[in-house]
Amino acid sequence: MIPLRRTRLVRNPTTRLNIRTLCTATALLSMALFTTSCAVNPATGNANLVLMSENREKEIGLEEHEKVVASQAFFEDEELLAYVREVGDKVAAVSHRPDLEYHFSIIDSPDINAFALPGGYVYVNRGLLTFMNSEADLAAVLAHEIGHITARHAVQQQARGALARTASTVGGIVAGVATGSGYVGSQISEVASIWAQTGLSGFGREHELEADSLGAEYLVKAGYDPQAVINVISVLKNQEDFTRRVTGSGGGYHGLFATHPRNDRRLQEAVASVAELDEFEITETDNTAFRQAINGLILGQSSASRTTDRRNRYYQEALGYTVVFPEEWELDETLTTVTANADQGFLRIEAQRLQNNIEPRVFIRDVMGIGNLQKSEALEQYRLIGHTGVAESPKTGKLERIAAIYFGPRVFTFRGEFSDPSAEDEIDAMMLATIRTFRAIQRGEVVAGKEPKIKYVQASEHFDFAIVGRQSGIANYPEETLRLLNGYYPSGQPEAGTWIKLIE
Repeated sequence: MIPLRRTRLVRNPTTRLNIRTLCTATALLSMALFTTSCAVNPATGNANLVLMSENREKEIGLEEHEKVVASQAFFEDEELLAYVREVGDKVAAVSHRPDLEYHFSIIDSPDINAFALPGGYVYVNRGLLTFMNSEADLAAVLAHEIGHITARHAVQQQARGALARTASTVGGIVAGVATGSGYVGSQISEVASIWAQTGLSGFGREHELEADSLGAEYLVKAGYDPQAVINVISVLKNQEDFTRRVTGSGGGYHGLFATHPRNDRRLQEAVASVAELDEFEITETDNTAFRQAINGLILGQSSASRTTDRRNRYYQEALGYTVVFPEEWELDETLTTVTANADQGFLRIEAQRLQNNIEPRVFIRDVMGIGNLQKSEALEQYRLIGHTGVAESPKTGKLERIAAIYFGPRVFTFRGEFSDPSAEDEIDAMMLATIRTFRAIQRGEVVAGKEPKIKYVQASEHFDFAIVGRQSGIANYPEETLRLLNGYYPSGQPEAGTWIKLIE
């Protein structure tokens, strides 16, 4: 409790007002805690500590969703996203809160994780999808997160935190009234903080078990085999075991990784009891749509998620360089050149062998034949040296932005022409900014369209993960990676005709 200063009370109207306000504030807080602290859990029917209405829960969900959108890269494969939403809606429709408006999104991250926000927001990482092997597996993950939402686990977590702070909060109100200051409180920041800490790390063993039990119930009601909950746990536990063996540390999906032993008796009993429900039957067993949706999915880091650079970045893999052109400039390329064109002008980059060991400035003068360079300056960027300036073109009489940058055994020349004389300064600034982005493609940098992707094939009679792994092009642990992706880790071989994920 916050200690109060000893204050001599003088009997005057102001004092009586402060005392009345103090009593009112204390009474109102006590009444609020008494009347709103208990609510029936819509999923379990039990009484839970809850300090917010469903409408407020939805408002907070939207507020936190906007923060996720601002901070995370989303995977914008429309067909895959539509499929995930279709499966998610099917499960949500048979949940304890079917009237909530659910929102399903894919985050462009290779991490094996998923999480939910209050009010109906569910997120699954692209990396987790690559390790799913059936529509039921995907439905199990989504059902688990929907279970957190229907049981209002985040709201309960917030309420417990608020209750723990009640004593100090009352002390703050009392101190504020006694000193004549106001008191303004808001739980929004606390909710955001709590969710940031628990959304990805989990809600504790009891809530995670409850979410899995609810998820199994929703699965069977939606026509899926509830055993998928156990299957997903097994796949992800294998991934955790492998990661720990290779790196010495574990980590992974909050619910299925952190809270269950490999043979969790309580969870197995819950799944078994759900499977015995007579009024439901398993109807969703065709995985054709699942394979079509997952086929071609990027494995590991994508070029989009590796960098926050969403500009018009160009990669020249044969020559090993990358450069960012102005937005909406159209590119034409050959083996040794690339030209960016716009209404205001164009910028052309050309590679040629460096014949003589001379300074870039001298190269522009003696080799390119440009001796009247204006705005002349040296370039030093990304451990490369060069020179740039502006000169009048001997062919057209128009100004050009000129540059030469040395990169390995080559020199890269830049010539940019201004088509609009009235905007020369603006266009020149854009071209110079482009030249300054020229650099080598970094080691490990993923070029758009070159990421390894999943390809479904049917196993032959003599399929062998060891042999296929050596031919896959996977740099590290190819056999183990393929086994993990297909649910055959650490051993076992698929039967002939079984659909298998390979990497191309």
